[in-house]
Amino acid sequence: MNNNYFRQGRKIYTKNLLPGRKVYGEQLEDIGKIEYRQWDIRRSKLAAAIAKGLKDIIIKEGDTVLYLGASSGTTPSHISDLVGEKGFVFAVDFAPRVVRELVFLCEQRKNMTPILADASDIDELAKKVTMADVVYQDIAQREQTKIFLDNVEMFLKQDGTAFLAVKARSINVAEQPQKLFNKVREELKPRVIIIEQINLEPFEKDHCMFVVKKK
Repeated sequence: MNNNYFRQGRKIYTKNLLPGRKVYGEQLEDIGKIEYRQWDIRRSKLAAAIAKGLKDIIIKEGDTVLYLGASSGTTPSHISDLVGEKGFVFAVDFAPRVVRELVFLCEQRKNMTPILADASDIDELAKKVTMADVVYQDIAQREQTKIFLDNVEMFLKQDGTAFLAVKARSINVAEQPQKLFNKVREELKPRVIIIEQINLEPFEKDHCMFVVKKK
């Protein structure tokens, strides 16, 4: 149970690490004496997975998270709320433009750091990050499953949890998404334990979230 997060019907909230400040125009709401940020289901694949029935948010206060494909920081900012001041988020992206945006976000949120790096370059990434309680990957590359498995093998603690957001069209635009998700599942099975598989429709078209642990 993470006290920095709760649901109210279809709405999802995280406790705002920086009360009074928004990240992407989200709603702020005071509940009791605590300010929460509403987590937009249509702008975050992790929020979509929660809305579709993810059994346990798993990311706990104090966790270290390796986030691959951080973009401008919408979902990483909510993960920053979840891990709190005692946790830390390594926000990795290979696009200089979005990393510049991440820099501004991380200047405010001291439990995050921006990293300009290619998630497929494990040796280079190892110079910049530590072992993590959670590995979260959301990158639109053809080899995204291999990249995910390599990072899990290298950086995920033995009792940690990893999330893979699969974008079918980034792997093969011509293949039927469900068949592709089945192929990804078969690629994962020899190397990790699959805890959950969640189709993110209708919030994210042709996307699926896998939640896994190390064997």
